[in-house]
Amino acid sequence: MTPRLVRWGGLAGSAATAGTAWLGGAGFERVPSINPVTLLSGQRGVALPILWVLGTAALITAWWFGRHVVPSTRWALVTAGLWFLPVLPFLPLGSADVYSYACQGYVQYAGGDPYATGVGEFGCPWVSSVASSWLDSPAPYGPLFLLLAARVVAIAGDSLAGVVAGLRVIAVAGVALIAVGVPALARRCGIDPARATWMVLACPIVLVHLVSGAHNDALMVGLIVTGLALAAGASAPRPPSPRRPDGTVPLPAAGAFWVRLAVAGAVLGFAVGVKATAIVVVPFAVLAALPADRRALRDLWRPAGAIGGGLLLSTAALSVASGRGAGWVAGLLRSGDSVTWGSPSTAVGLVIEFGTGLPAVPVTRLIGVVILAVVLVVLWWRARRDDPLGHAGLALAATVLCAPVFHPWYATWPLAVLAATRAENRWLLGLCAFAATLTTPAGYNWALYTRLPGALIVTAALVTLLVVAVRRRRRVVA
Repeated sequence: MTPRLVRWGGLAGSAATAGTAWLGGAGFERVPSINPVTLLSGQRGVALPILWVLGTAALITAWWFGRHVVPSTRWALVTAGLWFLPVLPFLPLGSADVYSYACQGYVQYAGGDPYATGVGEFGCPWVSSVASSWLDSPAPYGPLFLLLAARVVAIAGDSLAGVVAGLRVIAVAGVALIAVGVPALARRCGIDPARATWMVLACPIVLVHLVSGAHNDALMVGLIVTGLALAAGASAPRPPSPRRPDGTVPLPAAGAFWVRLAVAGAVLGFAVGVKATAIVVVPFAVLAALPADRRALRDLWRPAGAIGGGLLLSTAALSVASGRGAGWVAGLLRSGDSVTWGSPSTAVGLVIEFGTGLPAVPVTRLIGVVILAVVLVVLWWRARRDDPLGHAGLALAATVLCAPVFHPWYATWPLAVLAATRAENRWLLGLCAFAATLTTPAGYNWALYTRLPGALIVTAALVTLLVVAVRRRRRVVA
């Protein structure tokens, strides 16, 4: 493929996808009868499924082959921006979460506590647009996002279309932060910034779920990559900065160094203020702030104090500004839930339940969380020797894989960091391409309608991978 064919072929795919948003996106009224069955049967017109399949296929194809021909970072940014334009005027695609954002913002704006009550109980005027799984669930998001959502409600008033547009502006701002942070991280790690930018921004998940669907993950990921770039850049020596006689690299002036780290911590604190998931990258940011020869445990307490201090100050300020104090921390533990095979731990639980009739999903999910805790510690310990930024991406990948719930847009968390910090991984790109096909235009997840078959396939894949890993280990030992 040539750059010209990639750009315009992807734009055609985006236009087709925008057509599905016009014909059957996630509308202002939640209609349970609009599901994968009606999509496949053409009950809402044959143009809808045809445009969805063709648009998704064109976007995935252009993204996949475009990474080999992207000529510059500017070209990648312009092309991705062109692809975003067609979907902006239409209904959200792939999810109706933006309507729950709107109602949670309304509760915050009206003086209620989004962490203590569901939007249905409080009486949001747009409650009919919210998916049933979120009606009784407290908000699982941090105070920064609720403050922003409340501000959007204050500006838009009674107009749900205006609120959706405002929330989309926030998501696009998050994508803009990603566009700044990814090439900065890539340059720091010796990765081609043009290719890294392309792999992240041109990924169909970004167009469908972050730009069109207006998911707050865009803002969280943008703040994560920006915070990591600031932390990594803090230790970069400013010329002239020769090595010392013992071969070590001197750090920048102490005052500037600690200020940069505190700012990096504050930015990461803002990311936590959107979604608490962002906290997993903070220990890796501490390592990234120091040169490789300065990462003994005794050397970490000062950068940890600077980054941790910035993070605590920013989250404390957000807690006070939201009027909820520390209550939002407890609220995060009671998030809306879905039981699908997208989460490996949930898939295993579903298979056990099918075979035994026992309620295994809560147990396997708990095991998944325990495994995640162990993996995060191991990754951090290994990151002390080399590549803390790449290990931060692996930590996000482990979080996605071990979490009790998986949604397609979660794939953007590790993608944004790993594309900028490590050599290309086709498994990651393939999983992102697959994730882009998991939802319908109106926001229904195929995994909900293929729960048991999908759980069996995922469990079989996990068992196969485990067997292969054990055999390889035995060969190494032998």
